[in-house]
Amino acid sequence: MAPRDLAALAALFADETRAAFLLALLDGRAWTAGELARHARVAPSTTSEHLGKLVAGGVLAEERQGRHRYVRLADPGIAHLVEDLAARAEPAVNPPPRTLRAASAGQAMARGRTCYDHLAGRLGIAITEAMTVRGLLRQDTGFALTDAGVGWFGELGIPLAAKGRRPVARGCLDWTERKPHLAGIAGAALCRHAMDAGWCVRIGSERAVKVTPDGERALHEALGIDPAILR
Repeated sequence: MAPRDLAALAALFADETRAAFLLALLDGRAWTAGELARHARVAPSTTSEHLGKLVAGGVLAEERQGRHRYVRLADPGIAHLVEDLAARAEPAVNPPPRTLRAASAGQAMARGRTCYDHLAGRLGIAITEAMTVRGLLRQDTGFALTDAGVGWFGELGIPLAAKGRRPVARGCLDWTERKPHLAGIAGAALCRHAMDAGWCVRIGSERAVKVTPDGERALHEALGIDPAILR
C-alpha cells in the first residue's frame, strides 16, 4: 500500500457523520440510506454523498432491492478496524449520560452486545476468558483455538467452516472493557449459535443483547461462567 492509499483510507473514517454510519453498521445488518440519515440526523443528500465515498473506498458494500438501497460493512476486517478504532478513541473518562434512557442503553451495551457478527461487552469478555482458563483458547501467542477448543465447538454442534482468508480465531479489542474478545470464524459461529439456541436475545434498537435464563444455564454448564456477571 502506498502512503497516499493509507491516507485516503484514513480520510474515509475522519468524518463525524461517516463515523456515525460505521458505528451503526457494526450491528451486522444492512441499513437503508434513510435509516442511516435518521440515525445520524443528517439530510438525505448529505447521507448519499457520504455513502458514495464509503462504497467507492471499499469500506461499505452496496445492495439494491427495487427502489431501496442497502449498505453494510464490506467485510469482517472493516468491522474489526472500526471496533478497534472505537476502543482506542474512547476517552479515559466518559461524560455522564444526559438522560435515564441513555444511561440504560449504555449499561445494556456494556453488559453484552454484538460487534458485527461476534459477542462483545462483558458477555464477550466472560466467554473469552472462560475459554482461555479452560484451555480452549490461547492468547499468549496471539489468539488461537487449541485442539481441545476445536473439539469443544464440535461437541456443541457448532461448525467452524473456513471462509476465505478470515482467521479461525482473532482478538478484537473491546471498547468498553479494554480487553480482547473472541472474533474471527469461531467468534461469529459462537454468536450465531447463541442467538439461534436462544442463549441471547437482542434488546432495544441498538446492538445490545441479553442473556436468557437458558443462556445462563448453558454458559455455566459449558464454560463455568457465573450467571451473576452476565446480568
